[in-house]
Amino acid sequence: MTQLTPQDGFAVVTGAGSGLGRALAVQLCAQGFTVAGLGRRAAPLAETGAACPGSFLPVPVDVADWGAVRACFAGLTATHGALALLINNAAIYPRRDTLDESGDSFMQTVAINLGGTVNCTRAALEDMGPRGQGRILNVATFADLNPLPASSAYAVSKGAARIHSRALIADLADRFPGIVISDWMPGMLRTGMGIPDGLPAEVAARWGVRLALMCDPSLTGSTFEMGQEILPPRSLKRKLKDALLMRRPRARSLS
Repeated sequence: MTQLTPQDGFAVVTGAGSGLGRALAVQLCAQGFTVAGLGRRAAPLAETGAACPGSFLPVPVDVADWGAVRACFAGLTATHGALALLINNAAIYPRRDTLDESGDSFMQTVAINLGGTVNCTRAALEDMGPRGQGRILNVATFADLNPLPASSAYAVSKGAARIHSRALIADLADRFPGIVISDWMPGMLRTGMGIPDGLPAEVAARWGVRLALMCDPSLTGSTFEMGQEILPPRSLKRKLKDALLMRRPRARSLS
């Protein structure tokens, strides 16, 4: 399976100032990649840089601001060359009951969790598209299928981001098979957005980095949860055909 290497270009990780984003940046730097870490605040990004064993570029930017994101990516590619990898990780989880939301507060969450993914993906395609090469990994959740209380804006925005992955693939997969796009659900984490007894971000990041560096076109459209691929549902016709041909679909593993 094709693997990305530092010679293919630099990486961008959004939401790199803390939690999973920081852990992803640290592990990519450890593998020799130059990593541009995007986040809204300079101080947490500086802390991530101090933890990185290699070349980390702190880039304070609001991913919800299309103009700022586009200028940011243009500047990075002008200076550092090809963009090999984008990990869309930035998200907020305000934990507000529906009756405590306003239209404005709800859409602020959507602007970051969905709009940030759209903005960064579109900006990355300015470089990846003409080359026909690149890797986009979207950090996803099951929040759209099983929303928790006080999570309406988060659930809606993250669910819409999963639809965006599928729409992106519908537009690009046939024209640009070398641009590999997939979703990854890291599981419940021990981070500011997670739960106290969750998985350490550093452990989850090992799966995320392993998947992000896999650049085989067969991964486009796939979804992984933690270290295991989630196979898409099969129709009865497909199940019968597989049974007749003695085929058993096998989920791929990152372990």
